[in-house]
Amino acid sequence: MRIARLTAIAAVAVLSLGVAACGGDDGDDSGSTGGGTEGKSFAAGSTMERLNKAQKIIVGTKFDQPGFGLKGLDGKPAGFDVEIAKIIADELGVPEGNIEYIETPSAVREEKIEKGEADIVVATYTINDKRKERIDFAGPYYVAGQNILVKADDSSITGPDSFKAGDKKVCSVQGSTPAANIEKSLANKAEQLVLFDVYTKCIDALNSGQVNAVTTDNVILLGFIARNEGKFKLAGENFTEEPYGIGVKKGDTAFRTFINDTLEKAYSDGRYEKAWKDTAGKFDDQVPTGPAVNRY
Repeated sequence: MRIARLTAIAAVAVLSLGVAACGGDDGDDSGSTGGGTEGKSFAAGSTMERLNKAQKIIVGTKFDQPGFGLKGLDGKPAGFDVEIAKIIADELGVPEGNIEYIETPSAVREEKIEKGEADIVVATYTINDKRKERIDFAGPYYVAGQNILVKADDSSITGPDSFKAGDKKVCSVQGSTPAANIEKSLANKAEQLVLFDVYTKCIDALNSGQVNAVTTDNVILLGFIARNEGKFKLAGENFTEEPYGIGVKKGDTAFRTFINDTLEKAYSDGRYEKAWKDTAGKFDDQVPTGPAVNRY
């Protein structure tokens, strides 16, 4: 009987070792799937390891953009950018409740990353070479297009060329790609271009007649149209392509690679589609195809 018991104990020990071996580190420093900390393994000293151990991530996003990042009555932002951030946090093993969101208007996005005040910035953040001089980008995860918002009864503006006469004012935000783009179509920048820190102030200016139009990316404008039924419309077609990326610290190649891997995974497992349908998809029901990430 004693021999039988010893044999059974040995068998259990061997089985336990086998299970542990199956569930151990597979050597993939990009991390494993699913939420929580179990099964997560990251390279020592990496940003991924730091965030996983801290069980917290600080995300810079917009607080004023319906469908992408809009601060609700509960004090938390909601939108497609926010959902993308949640997917990244999940892959890091950081619980959703441990994500801290800070507002990052266009003009301060690089600064927040450089100072370490945000671990990532997911904020309708167009990838361009000038910004890449200061920070790095993962993605893109979405490609928008710039458009123009006008009052519903305004037929005098049909596109950027409508500003060349110099008699109409357009609003955008400081430090944004749309502001830089629309300058090319203005006869007098000083007189025609009105800049604020957030787009809600542009909407207020359009409502009050201080400006004739607001310009930014199409999906953001569609959100304002949906929230102000019957008051606004788009004037013409999109006239640029704006690839949205996720900002990280300059030189953090491992973290950028991890986020790119996470995006590609979300494209294929349904999380990306769900994130769109739950947020910006309420304004634009055409689910985007996840664009190819740029592993520069």
